[in-house]
Amino acid sequence: MGVYIDGVYQGRPQALGAALFDIENIEVLKGPQGTLFGRNTEGGAVNIVTRKPSGQFHMNSTFGGGNFGSYKAETHIDLPEFANLSVKLDGVITRRDGTVRNPQAGADGFNSYDRRGFHGEVLWKPSPTFSADYSYALTYDATTSLYQQAISAGAYTLAAATPLQPDRVDVAAVGGPEQPSVGKTFSHRFNMQWSVLPNLTLKSITAYGELTQSQYDNGSIAASFISVPAGASFVNVPFQRYSLAGFRQNQFSEELQAIGELPRLKYAFGALYYQERVQDNAVAFFDAKFTDAAGSAYTVLNLDPNAQVYQRASYVKTTSTGAYGQATYTPDFAADIAHLTVGLRYTNDKKDGSLFIVNGVAPSPPGYPANTPIPLAYSKSRVDPLINLAIDASRDVHLYGKWSTGYRSGGANSRSLTYASFNSETVSMFELGAKTEFLDHHARFNLAAYTGAYKNIQLDFSGLYQQLVNGVLVNTTRTTTNTVNAPGAGRLKGVEAEFVLAPMPGLSLSASYAYNQVKIPATVNPFPASNGLLVTVPVPIYQVYTPENSASGAIDYETPVNGLTLRMHLDANYDSGFYVNYTDSAFDPVTHLPTYLQPKGDKSFVVNGRLAIADIGLGNSGGKMTVAVWSRNLLNEQHLFYKSGAPTSGVVGFFNDPRTFGGEVNIKF
Repeated sequence: MGVYIDGVYQGRPQALGAALFDIENIEVLKGPQGTLFGRNTEGGAVNIVTRKPSGQFHMNSTFGGGNFGSYKAETHIDLPEFANLSVKLDGVITRRDGTVRNPQAGADGFNSYDRRGFHGEVLWKPSPTFSADYSYALTYDATTSLYQQAISAGAYTLAAATPLQPDRVDVAAVGGPEQPSVGKTFSHRFNMQWSVLPNLTLKSITAYGELTQSQYDNGSIAASFISVPAGASFVNVPFQRYSLAGFRQNQFSEELQAIGELPRLKYAFGALYYQERVQDNAVAFFDAKFTDAAGSAYTVLNLDPNAQVYQRASYVKTTSTGAYGQATYTPDFAADIAHLTVGLRYTNDKKDGSLFIVNGVAPSPPGYPANTPIPLAYSKSRVDPLINLAIDASRDVHLYGKWSTGYRSGGANSRSLTYASFNSETVSMFELGAKTEFLDHHARFNLAAYTGAYKNIQLDFSGLYQQLVNGVLVNTTRTTTNTVNAPGAGRLKGVEAEFVLAPMPGLSLSASYAYNQVKIPATVNPFPASNGLLVTVPVPIYQVYTPENSASGAIDYETPVNGLTLRMHLDANYDSGFYVNYTDSAFDPVTHLPTYLQPKGDKSFVVNGRLAIADIGLGNSGGKMTVAVWSRNLLNEQHLFYKSGAPTSGVVGFFNDPRTFGGEVNIKF
């Protein structure tokens, strides 16, 4: 999935957390994309279009607060035009305390956030046919990790201080270090648009941005590495695995577009240059240990994170160039009911980098001198087509069929001990759909069904790094991840339906449903182990982070009341749960077959609501005020959206957020 803001591809999505921009509309393009704009994507694209400076004075400000100490202040200000220059300023500050309290004095709670940002844009329009605009954005996004709870026990004994917590809690079982992970970004964008002819527009989109991101994760403070074989002592058993990581990234992109129209033909052509540089590092260590046999007493070590030696570090430069074109032809046939769209994209991706720290030291890869970084050299070129045939069956019924392909580039995983490379994955998708309106345009029903071939699927397999110490296999805190390509081809298929009904003025009812299934070929997992023996066997592969079934419904009602406007919104959202790991987590020591089915996340049903009184006059100023109350997870429903486990340690997981609620005031001039 590719994310774009005003035409700029976002190589990393961290800046989106600040919710900074004043959004005009959001376009969601399903399936492989890349013949119309930006980079090649295989799973769709989200294009966020922000409001441009209007040249007239406007102010739109919101202030609010809620439970868990949350508050928000947001403003968008348009300034009057001067000398063909229009200026718009956006700012946001939003904060919430943790939803789970940390018992350690002075330590942050879990699931908190503190976000703020500034955005400024200047639009220069010296003539009706030419415009240039420059924008600058600065964001700060600090969050603490979710709290992982021990849900059910395995064959091993749990520590007395860390009991099972099968229901969502508001206080962690034990206390320990926890601090926010902080992401900081800044970005520049410069766009030019020139209508050289009434039916031809040229565009240039130039952008540069930088990101720094830290990770301080102690979410498994009371749910992982806290069990021992039956009868064993907990004395000096470590826990509280503190995972620390640093990430730096910068990106530059230049995109040129030509958009035009001829009799019966609409077209768009473009070219993109994109370069990204990334450096990351990580270390994980235990920050507490038990001091008695039952595991009821413990001491926090309070180790200095800055004194830890990095266990891994890498650097990669990615350069991507592409050229694309798409055209829609409407033949002079049957009152112009048919529209044929054809697109083509050429992409070349190159990655050059190295893994220069492995387990705290410079690596010594086979065939290279000692203490030499493990290199990465990846290069791939590809052409991806798109064909779409649309038929206007009637004024209110539109049918279409589409075929397109896309791919995801290969590379190497910096968590791999050997920096093992993997190849690109590809998808070829067929989609049939209908967009309809009826009941005199009071109802709308859209339906789409798709299926496709999914080849060389990139799968991430993880496990604790294992090494032999005096002939004994020992697990360290170093988490290793190898990305491998599934053999052969998998399949993906799905159905999406949307329904909207406006039965009376002011009332709107909407509903949607999605079915999504991915079949992945059996793949060798490089990490399974049993009784100290490394075993690699083909295993079933689960569909991760995507529920097979999801649905939502909403009711919106608006009515005038004594010169004011009453607005009500209620939505309900369901999903059938999903897996978070591709494979089963344990194997029989004799047969080497899976012995424990990967736990699936719970089904969920979450309701959200909002009630507002709008159009409250502010004297003679011409301004309007809206007062609203809102709630997310109105029914305080709880479900484990993330589950993981093993026969020995049991099942752990993350719960969804508890009910949050608050109020806000919006003022517009």
